[in-house]
Amino acid sequence: MRTLREHGALSRAQLAVRSGLSKATVSSLVSDLELRGLVHSAGISAGGQGRPGQLVALRPTSVSGVGLDVHVGHVGAAVTDLAGDIVFRRRFVCDVPALGPERTIDHLAELATAALAEVDGLVGPPVGVTVSVPGLVDTSAGTVTLAPRLRWRDVAVADELAARTGLPLDLISVDNDANLGAMAEQAAMNGESGDPVTDLVYLTGDFGIGGGVISGGRLVRGSIGFAGEIGHMGMDPLGPYCSCGRRGCWETRVGLGALLHACADPDDPVRDPTLDLDQRMRMVRARAAQRDQRTLDALHQIGSALGVGVSILVNLLNPAVVVLGGYFAALPEWLVEPIRNQVVAGVLAPGAGGARVVGSRLGFTASTTGGALAALRRVLDDPTVVPLNQPEDEEAPA
Repeated sequence: MRTLREHGALSRAQLAVRSGLSKATVSSLVSDLELRGLVHSAGISAGGQGRPGQLVALRPTSVSGVGLDVHVGHVGAAVTDLAGDIVFRRRFVCDVPALGPERTIDHLAELATAALAEVDGLVGPPVGVTVSVPGLVDTSAGTVTLAPRLRWRDVAVADELAARTGLPLDLISVDNDANLGAMAEQAAMNGESGDPVTDLVYLTGDFGIGGGVISGGRLVRGSIGFAGEIGHMGMDPLGPYCSCGRRGCWETRVGLGALLHACADPDDPVRDPTLDLDQRMRMVRARAAQRDQRTLDALHQIGSALGVGVSILVNLLNPAVVVLGGYFAALPEWLVEPIRNQVVAGVLAPGAGGARVVGSRLGFTASTTGGALAALRRVLDDPTVVPLNQPEDEEAPA
C-alpha cells in the first residue's frame, strides 16, 4: 500500500520489483487488499516488454483519516481520503482558554460529528482520528499533560472525545501540534521533489511557539515524548513572564502576542480575538505592503529574534530545512531575510551548515493536515484493520 501511494498505479510485476517481494506474494496481498476494498484494478499498463499487465491502484474513497485541531483561538477539523487528499476542512473561532477543557472538547466533538456527516458517501469510514494540541502530550494515554497557553493540565482528550462522539477509543490518538505539522510539511516537500527531505525543523507560529524535529527521516520525540518545546528556550532571565511561569522564554519575543503588541494598539482590529487569524494576518500583510513603519519595525524585530533562536537550533541539529509555520508562514517576505542574516552570522558551520529557511506550504492548516495523515497511517501500517468484504459474485452456500 505504501508503494502504491508513493508511485501510483502499478502492475503486479512492477509492485514486486519496487517492493522487493515475490510475484506470488504480491498477487496474494493484492487479492487480500481487493477484498478489503482498499485497492482496485486500474486498466492495463502500456509500453515495456512482454504482455501488458493489469494495473493496481489504491481506492482513495475506501477509508478516511480525520485530523482535529485545538489552538488558543480556534478548533478545527480536516478529513483526507486514502490518497491523502483533503475532502473536508473547517475551523471554528473560539477562546479556548476561556472555554476550558470540557466546553472545548464539546465543540471539538460537534465539529468531528459534522465533518463525518458531511463526507459520508464521499469517502469511507475513518480508520483513525488524531487530535493536535499545543503542549506536552502523553501519546500512549491520549492525554494532554500540560498545555500552558490553553491552561490545560492532565486532560484526557481521547477518553472525553470518544464519550461525546461514540467513536471507538482505539481509533483516537492525541499528539503535539508541531510534531504533526513537521510530518505534514515533510510529506508536502517530498511530494513535490524527487530528493526526499530527511532532516527538518518545523516551527509553529502562534501565541506559543513549538518545534517538530525530523532527523534521518524520523520524528524526534525524546526519551519520554516531550521533545520540541523550543518556545521555552530561555533567552533573557530578566525578560517578560511566559505562560509557563518562567521569564524570558523565546515565545515571549517571537510569539503572536509579541507581534500584535509591537504592531498595533489594543483597540486595533488586528488584535481582535473574535476574528480568524487568517483575517488578522491579511491586515498585517496589507500594512507591511503599504510600508507602514510601525508594522515593518515590528516584523524586523520578530524576524531578528527568530533568527537568534533558529541559529541555536541549526547549530544543534544541522537540519537541511527550517520551515516557518503558523503565523510566520503568512509573512515570509518580511521574516525570512532577517532570520537568514542571523543564521549566517550565528551558525559555526560554513554556509550556515547548508540550512535553508522557508515558509510553510501548509500555513495554519499544517497540524490538522498532519493529524489526518497520521490517522491514515493506521491502515498503512496494518491494512487488516479494515475488514474483509464478501466478493459480490460469491453465492451463498446451499
